[in-house]
Amino acid sequence: MNIQNIRVPAADAFDLAATFYQPDKVGECRRFVLINSATAVKRRYYHEFANFLCSRGFAVLTFDYRGIGDSRPGDLRHFQASICDWAEKDINGIIDWIVKTHQPEKLLVVGHSVGGQLVGLVPNNDKIAAMLAIAVQSGYWGFWPFPRLYLMALMWYGLMPVATALFNYFPAKRLGLGEDLPGGVARQWARWCRHPDYIVDEEGRPMRKYFEAFRGPIMCYSFDDDPFAPKAAVDFLAHCYANAPLTRRHLRPRDVGVQSVGHFGFFRTTLKEPLWQETSLWLSAQ
Repeated sequence: MNIQNIRVPAADAFDLAATFYQPDKVGECRRFVLINSATAVKRRYYHEFANFLCSRGFAVLTFDYRGIGDSRPGDLRHFQASICDWAEKDINGIIDWIVKTHQPEKLLVVGHSVGGQLVGLVPNNDKIAAMLAIAVQSGYWGFWPFPRLYLMALMWYGLMPVATALFNYFPAKRLGLGEDLPGGVARQWARWCRHPDYIVDEEGRPMRKYFEAFRGPIMCYSFDDDPFAPKAAVDFLAHCYANAPLTRRHLRPRDVGVQSVGHFGFFRTTLKEPLWQETSLWLSAQ
């Protein structure tokens, strides 16, 4: 296979850092997988999984949202970006680039956490044939069990708004919470997580237009020991894709022969045999 670090234009021409995994038999590769990262996670976290899919004949693209990783500007304090920008500009532009440049027979998405949520905000998601959704959840704090729901409420009502107001971006690295977030991303995310309908506009109305427009099959996984995506929150978000055929799997770590999975464990090589094989077969069948 051939692995290249490249730049891909967003819909507004913003330069996004990406990695392209190209299988050896280029002519036979008609399925292209786009991996949408979780919030505050660099694309390199998905390298092993992308490498695995490429070895199975898929072309794969990973990328950093604007403001994250190698798509981060020098000064994050004055950088303008929102979560909606990640969907409407970044993913939207990358999809158009893939379709125009590589013309795959099938474009498939692997969405991790917010990466699966954003598909429901992408205007051109009709170009996606199917989505593998890993721990894709509503962030509304009320879905968390007692007593953790109070910690989540503290994050969205207190820590994130206050820290973002002080720094004009969310200093996640200092808090051990992943990559720093642009201020607009942090403010919008906190506002959504305070609302029972989660993804809502400025007036609190649910934003569901492109969720309901998406009609590709969805394979949706959640894990019993995931502190960031409880089953109820994943169920809620899955059903926002009201017109998509849904296959739902909620697993315990022992179901797949490991001690823990959590929110990030699916993409570790310890799950290569039980789940990577299973999901690659599902993607191949779409």
